[in-house]
Parts: sequence; structure tokens; C-alpha cells
Amino acid sequence: MPAVSVDTRRQRVQFGRYYEEFEVGAVYKHWPGKTVTEYDDHLFCLLTMNHHPLHLDSHYAAETTEFGRNVVVGNYVYSLLLGMSVPDVSGKAIANLEVESLRHVAPTFHGDTVYGETTVLDKVESRSRDDRGVVSVETIGYKQDGTVVCVFRRKVMVPKRSHGEARGGEQPGRPEPSPRG
Repeated sequence: MPAVSVDTRRQRVQFGRYYEEFEVGAVYKHWPGKTVTEYDDHLFCLLTMNHHPLHLDSHYAAETTEFGRNVVVGNYVYSLLLGMSVPDVSGKAIANLEVESLRHVAPTFHGDTVYGETTVLDKVESRSRDDRGVVSVETIGYKQDGTVVCVFRRKVMVPKRSHGEARGGEQPGRPEPSPRG
């Protein structure tokens, strides 16, 4: 067989999807997962001013809660999963329209690794603008043992391919490197 030469220096990586690329029922398994550290949890709590001792005080959590240890703040788990889904779901989004539901199903602890996957539930073309549509998705987050910890549904307004191409294509605004010499 003849050798095939591939110039990998100029490969483009897709970030997000155009409306036409979403299929109802498709499942996107986000990769990689994220191991949650005590530092991650505490920093998020401090940044968001959530000083509940369940998240910050290991003695309190050990002595007074059913879990016997700190629980990772749920909004961090949600934010982590939302971020994981961006390359697959909303990387080209015009707008995140709403979060329809958010359920924290089981606790996440320091040292757990969170994984996520998103299912496309529905897609509807915009009635007011022909260059976009709304995609409804459900994202689930689960730990290394498969325990589901978080489930949320949201609607994302995404462009059609024509909208993206009119604004610079796959990587709008990306500069080219200057020649080295």
C-alpha cells in the first residue's frame, strides 16, 4: 500500500456544533473526566461566598452529617459538567437560553472523578431568524463508580452553518502565525 502523507500541522479541531449537526437522540460522552480535589471545592466555595461548613469544615462534616465527611458544593459539580459539555454542545452557541431543571442526585466527595454525557432531546428552528435554532439537551454527571450525581436540562441557541460561515467559519478571529525567519 502506498504511504499517505498527512500534514497534521494544519488540522482543524471542531469546537461545538452547528444546528444542522445535532441529531435528536445523539449522545456525547465528554472527555476527560475531572478528579475533584479539596482545593477545587474550597476555592469554588470561597469565590462564590458559600461558607457552609458542610463544604469547608471537615470536623463539622464528620461529627454532624450523615456523610461523615465534606461534600463537594453542588454548584461546582454543575459548573464542571456544564464546562465539560462546551466542546460538544455549546462551543458555537449564540446564547444559553435557560436551564429547565437541575437535580443533585447523590453527593460528590473530594477525590471523586466526575464524568459527563449529554443527550440531544429536541431541536427547533428559530421562527424569527432563519440562521439559527434551539437545541434542548440533558446532561448527566456520574462518578468513577457510575453513580449519577447531577442531571440538568437546558436549551441552547446555536447557529446554522450559514451563520458561522458568514462570520469567519470554524475558528473566527484566529490569527495566522507570522513567518519565522
